[in-house]
Amino acid sequence: MKTVLDDILEVKRDEVKLLHRDNSMSRFKDSEYFSKPRLSITESITNDHNVSIIAEVKKASPSKGIIREDFDHLRIADIYMNNEVNAVSVLTDVNFFQGCIKYLNDIAGIKSVPLLRKDFIIDEYQVFEAKSNGADVILLICEALSTSQIQELTHAAFETDLEVLLELHSEDQLSKIDFSLNRLIGVNNRNLAYFSVSLDTTLKLRKQIPNEVLLVSESGLKMKKDIETIKQVNTDAVLIGEHFMRASNIGDSVKQMKEWCSNEN
Repeated sequence: MKTVLDDILEVKRDEVKLLHRDNSMSRFKDSEYFSKPRLSITESITNDHNVSIIAEVKKASPSKGIIREDFDHLRIADIYMNNEVNAVSVLTDVNFFQGCIKYLNDIAGIKSVPLLRKDFIIDEYQVFEAKSNGADVILLICEALSTSQIQELTHAAFETDLEVLLELHSEDQLSKIDFSLNRLIGVNNRNLAYFSVSLDTTLKLRKQIPNEVLLVSESGLKMKKDIETIKQVNTDAVLIGEHFMRASNIGDSVKQMKEWCSNEN
C-alpha cells in the first residue's frame, strides 16, 4: 500500500533533480553561512539538566492541513529564542508542509540557538543547501533511506560541519543505525502509515537505544502528563511543533512547557 511518505519521496526526487540542475557546489560554498561554524545542538542538549526543547516553526502538515493561519516565521522564531529554547526546527518542505528554504535563511540571520533543517533529505545537495542557508543540524529519516544512504548523508553532513538528528518511527528501523556514528536519535511517536500517535513508541525504543546516545521524543507532546511519561525513560529532549503553533500565546506556551520539562519539579 502506498503511503504518504511514498508520495512525499516521489515529489522530493523531482525536487532534487531541479536542485542539481540549478545549483553547484561552488554556489553553495559562496553563501554567507557556508563557512560559519555551527551552533551545536548536541552541546545545547547535553549542557541542559532539564529535558531540552526543540521548538518548531511549522505552518501546516499533510494530516492536519493549515495549523497556524497568522504564520510569521521570523516572529515565531524570535519568540522561541527569547524564551531560551535549546534549538529551533524549521520546516522547509514546500508541497506537504508549506515550508520554505527561505524561512531557514531568514531565521539564520537572527539565530541565537542551533537551527534544524527539517525536510525529507535524500541527497547530499540538500545537505549543502541546508548549510548554505544557515542550518546547524539536519534531519534524516530512517524510513526514507537505506542503511548506506544514512551513513553517506551523515558523513556528508559532518564534512560540512553539520550535526544530524536521525529519526525513526518504529523498531524495525533500528537495524539501519550505527549508534557509534549517529549519536542523536529522534523517536517520532507518529505512525507513518496511519498517522496515529502513541508515546509508547518512545518508551519502547529508548530501551533499545544505548544510554549514551541522546534521545529526542517527537510528536504528540502537548500536556504535562505527556512530558512526565517520556521522562520515565531518560528522554533528553522533546521536539514540539503543533502544540506551540496552535497556542494563542506562543511565548506563554513555551514557558509552560519549560516548567513541565524541568527536572526540579
